[in-house]
Amino acid sequence: MADSWKPESWRARPAKHLPAYPDEAVLAAVEERLGSYPPLVFAGEARKLKADLADVCEGRAFLLQGGDCAESFAEFSADNIRDTFRVLLQMAVVLTFAASSPVVKVGRIAGQFAKPRSSASETIGGVTLPSYLGDNINGIDFDEASRVPDPERLLRAYSQSASTLNLLRAFATGGYADLDFVHRWNLGFVADSPEGARYEELANRITEALGFMRACGVDGETQPQLHTTDFYTSHEALLLGYEQAMTRIDSTTGDWYDTSAHMLWIGDRTRQPDHGHVEYMRGIENPIGMKCGPSLDADELVRLTDILNPKNEPGRLTLICRFGAENVEKHLPQLIRAIEREGKKVVWSCDPMHGNTIKASSGYKTRPVDRILAEVQAFMAVHRAEGSHAGGVHF
Repeated sequence: MADSWKPESWRARPAKHLPAYPDEAVLAAVEERLGSYPPLVFAGEARKLKADLADVCEGRAFLLQGGDCAESFAEFSADNIRDTFRVLLQMAVVLTFAASSPVVKVGRIAGQFAKPRSSASETIGGVTLPSYLGDNINGIDFDEASRVPDPERLLRAYSQSASTLNLLRAFATGGYADLDFVHRWNLGFVADSPEGARYEELANRITEALGFMRACGVDGETQPQLHTTDFYTSHEALLLGYEQAMTRIDSTTGDWYDTSAHMLWIGDRTRQPDHGHVEYMRGIENPIGMKCGPSLDADELVRLTDILNPKNEPGRLTLICRFGAENVEKHLPQLIRAIEREGKKVVWSCDPMHGNTIKASSGYKTRPVDRILAEVQAFMAVHRAEGSHAGGVHF
């Protein structure tokens, strides 16, 4: 546990992108209630993920992290949870089969509600209102009442996260992830496409391999990992009051864990070394991530790595790079060289989504597929050139 650290020590530091609630007493009462609620995940699960990420750090596995940009209350359903789980399973089996390497599966799910915004307000038709910050903070409807931050939304977010986790655990261990069902994971909208055909071909090869293994006496009865999988949750630790309320001491080790998710990350906009988000994250024992954008220089990265992973523990810290396709070769090499020079143990992951956002003529934000692929390819190429391990992707 970090020296002189407490779950509330972040409150003595400045912190960006925290909403301004109209009644701090109501917020404090909600946070106190959350502090009495059961944990959503357990310390042992977070330790298992850290061990899995240590394998990624050492080049023995690959990290696949993905999910919605932000979860919503309106789209909460068993079907949506299943489809997110299914597409990650499908991606993981392709990666595992192609690379002959284990894939660590981490969802942006069961807590990924809040999003920092580039502007505190938005204007439509001459009317200016506070920006929508995520369903656990305020409402998306463009009216004054909806845009007021409401602490009660934190309780609903906790409840939805608990229900989501319950279903994910059932999918992961109840048979849905069984490799015998690999053909069923093909989503309907890609089943009739060239990509779907390639996946079907891969699924057929896996089925043939499973048949051979079964003939040799290796099946789900003797090897349970063939019909279950490990699946972890993650979200950006933006709302520090919520994260503090979910922080508990592990009775077996005496260490502090954030029990809202297995893994938390710091956003590119909130990674200031002397601010509240870094102060909070340095004290929890969960595996953590940090977004790395174009404004991050090598010296600051080394400083942040020292703060967030002082024991230089493999699997503790994942650096999630989000530069934009055209900026990878400009920014990534110097960061890799600084980390290698200092002997830091980190997982390098590529987020090709958030640095490639454009606004379409309709006003909606979108990400061109060619730019997404270009950033992943550039990320891999730079790591090959530097002799480092490209450890994962974050979609």
